[in-house]
Amino acid sequence: MKLEERRLLLKVAKLYYFEGWTQNEISKKVAKSRPIISKLLKQAKEKKIVEVYIKDETLHTVELERIIESKYGLNEAIVVSTSNSGPEMVLRNLGKAAADYVNNKLDDITTIGISWGKSVHALVEAFPFQERKHVHLTPLIGGMGQKFVHYHSNHLTFQMAQKLNTSSSYLYAPAMVESAELRNHIIGTKDVHDVLQKGREVDLAIVGVGNPTNNNTMVEMGYLTEEDRNYLVNSSAVGDINSKFFDSNGDQVEHSLNDRTIGIDLLDLQRIPEVVAIVNGVHKIEGLHIALQKKYLSTVVLDDITARALTELTN
Repeated sequence: MKLEERRLLLKVAKLYYFEGWTQNEISKKVAKSRPIISKLLKQAKEKKIVEVYIKDETLHTVELERIIESKYGLNEAIVVSTSNSGPEMVLRNLGKAAADYVNNKLDDITTIGISWGKSVHALVEAFPFQERKHVHLTPLIGGMGQKFVHYHSNHLTFQMAQKLNTSSSYLYAPAMVESAELRNHIIGTKDVHDVLQKGREVDLAIVGVGNPTNNNTMVEMGYLTEEDRNYLVNSSAVGDINSKFFDSNGDQVEHSLNDRTIGIDLLDLQRIPEVVAIVNGVHKIEGLHIALQKKYLSTVVLDDITARALTELTN
């Protein structure tokens, strides 16, 4: 490259990258056409005269997002930094990120399905108040007893409907009953049947992913006994979504818990156009990995530690 050409290249690059001039302004300054300025800027990168870096502590989260999206063919992966944050703040930040994502979808959808649990609660808590009367909300599973009511699907559905100033359905049934026969009788009633059908037909579902034996909210609430946990381990259960337990092949395990649960199942989730999962904790990565492979989920919001462990697991 001649000295004069290099000098022009340096001048154009300096004006553009250091002084913030537009390409049109530079074109007038150096008396060269706009396409030539664009070509010179491209040459500056190719010849390593200019190297562009993004300096940000959360850059690693973007890299993790791209890896996960590519590996699983997702609509989107959103990775939240855990830097200098305790567990409660991490969950709150995950809820905020998931709420922002769903909020941006509201113009294009009319129905949302709500599951239950701490992660879904974090999203609902973070959701902004607004008026979206065209959106209808539906619970995806029945209620979980008298404890931790704020995590129940019906409660979260009601709370979300208040925030959107819109309508909602309610599933007046427990999440789990004593027998498969009783469950079949309840889901055969018109009200319960109709709400479950609405849940299967939503445009977007919001769920969490659980580990059947480690830090499981159902255990905290007394819904899973020690006998249940042992059976799930022996059944090779690796995770659950909407309280439906699945094995390492992604199939629902043959366990009475699945047969006694009143809610939409995993095959129903596969048919929903978009399923957004909020996931927090490395103990969930095996179940998350299988759920992503099985296409139960299309969008995932997770913390960077879990995301890193997930990419290492898939490699």
